[in-house]
Amino acid sequence: MTKSELIQRIAELNPHLYHRDVERIVGTIFEEISAALARGDRVELRGFGAFSVKRREARIGRNPRTGEAVHVDEKYIPFFKTGKLLRERLNAGS
Repeated sequence: MTKSELIQRIAELNPHLYHRDVERIVGTIFEEISAALARGDRVELRGFGAFSVKRREARIGRNPRTGEAVHVDEKYIPFFKTGKLLRERLNAGS
C-alpha cells in the first residue's frame, strides 16, 4: 500500500472528512514519526509496532567490483519491530 492508497482508504472510511484534511493528517503523522527518529527517540504504536534508530559502527568494507577494501563510515538506520498483535494477526492463518 502506498501513501496515496492509504489516504484514499482513510477518506473512504471517513466520508465526513475532506480529502485534503486526510492528506494533511497522514502527512503530519509521517512527519512526526520522522522527526522523532531524527531526534533519536523511539516511536511505539501499541498493537502495531515500534520504530527506533540503530547505530552501525564504522567498518572496513569491500568494493564488490574490485575487491578493494574501503572505509565505511558509521551510520544510523531506522529499525521497525512488529508488535505482538500484528504478529498474531499475520500468523493467524498458519
